[in-house]
Amino acid sequence: MARDPQGALVALNRFGFGARGGAASDFSSAASDPRGFVKAELGRPNAALLDAPGLQPSPALAQAVFDYQKDVKQQREAAKVAQAALPADKPDVKAASADGMQDGAKTDMMSGGAAPDAMQPAVTPRKEPPKPLNVIQKTFRAEALARLQRATMAECGFVERLVTFWSNHFCTSASKGELARMWSGAFEREAIRPHVLGNFGEMLRAVEQHPAMLFFLDNQRSFGPQSKAGQNRKRGLNENLAREIMELHTLGVNGGYTQADVTSLARIITGWTFAGRDGKLAPPGTFVFFPNAHEPGPQKLLGKVYEDTGVAQGETALADIARHSATAKFIATKFVRHFIADDPPPALVMKLETTFKKTNGDLRAMTLALVDADEAWRTPMTKIRMPYEYLVASGRMMGRIPEDPQRYLGGLNVLGQPLWAPAGPNGFADTNAAWAAPENIKLRLDIASQISSRIADTIDPRALLDVVAGEAASTETRQTIERAESKQQAFALLLMSPEFQRR
Repeated sequence: MARDPQGALVALNRFGFGARGGAASDFSSAASDPRGFVKAELGRPNAALLDAPGLQPSPALAQAVFDYQKDVKQQREAAKVAQAALPADKPDVKAASADGMQDGAKTDMMSGGAAPDAMQPAVTPRKEPPKPLNVIQKTFRAEALARLQRATMAECGFVERLVTFWSNHFCTSASKGELARMWSGAFEREAIRPHVLGNFGEMLRAVEQHPAMLFFLDNQRSFGPQSKAGQNRKRGLNENLAREIMELHTLGVNGGYTQADVTSLARIITGWTFAGRDGKLAPPGTFVFFPNAHEPGPQKLLGKVYEDTGVAQGETALADIARHSATAKFIATKFVRHFIADDPPPALVMKLETTFKKTNGDLRAMTLALVDADEAWRTPMTKIRMPYEYLVASGRMMGRIPEDPQRYLGGLNVLGQPLWAPAGPNGFADTNAAWAAPENIKLRLDIASQISSRIADTIDPRALLDVVAGEAASTETRQTIERAESKQQAFALLLMSPEFQRR
């Protein structure tokens, strides 16, 4: 089979996370059969699952959060008792900060001023070691590291790209609170990864019943107005989850539903919640159906009446919404926009939409239809990598498996895509307008310069260009790198080149 360098670049950048450096020969493998290279990952059993040592299920993580919060509360109460017990006639001592240094002395030392008056009561300052990471920070970093390592080590990275797409489509946000941050990685592992090559309806149900999504969109606060709990607590509906299911997860904003449909769906999924710290309904952090909060009676949604069958009422409604024609169009359009172009080719969208409908939401079939389509290989590579893709591709190119996620997490914060923490339920934007603005490109250049300053002397940028682009590298890019004044500058230029930035 003839080599296809341009096809290899498309395979690695459009569908994957770029070529790996070191001993890997990704570009050569992709050039020999670009489509086969991309498809190979789809045929591996459980390719999307992530079961790294130490990663725990959501209920165990919820219990850890509740235990941590209890410990913090007890420590604060103990500190208040200790503070109150200090002698009232020694105000300076009583005002001493928690690290054992008086506020005045602390201010002077930090500012380089003189030591406090020797005649005044003083506490000998002591240097405390850095505070250890709490269980929530540790868990978040462990989940982040496992995800980064998988993305860095994957041969093509297509399955991991699918994971990031669906995780952004069905997003939660770690900034919601301690439970949300603790559950960020577990949500992706439990509700997204098992279904990225499975059935959309099954993914939809797993997502909407996951404690992380219920917490993120406040469904645990939604009570049927006529339910026992709703009347006893004088609480009503919270429509957040129902609205986002229809607007962002399935039908799309122009999907033909009305406000009445949103309200009906909100009623249908009342009682969908998770067990709290008391564990009365189930182990803490477990999805449960709470009948006393469920709105009684039948509900009409999108022209169909759903009888009150408890939790099954909502599951049946979700299954129907997942099969809706508007859902097929919305998902196909968003899928093509992510992988191919900001303005999705209509014929390709129709092809995927048709596949979605015929297969009842088979995501493997839809994904294969994308890879098999000629438009996926002929359309120019005009999309810019999102920050996560950019940083992962950088690590892959250098052949370095992450051992500490902090540089990645810091870089993502700087570039505007903090891990698992979009600003809203619509996730991170997936168009060039969001990431190719001049100020964002300047930030990427800053990151490129920082990376190059650390490793440029140990790597030949010209050799790395062959790793990531091979014969597909343009003459302009080769000349620009060769004419650089230093290896450091050349490496930064490589990181900013079209062959590296575009997918």
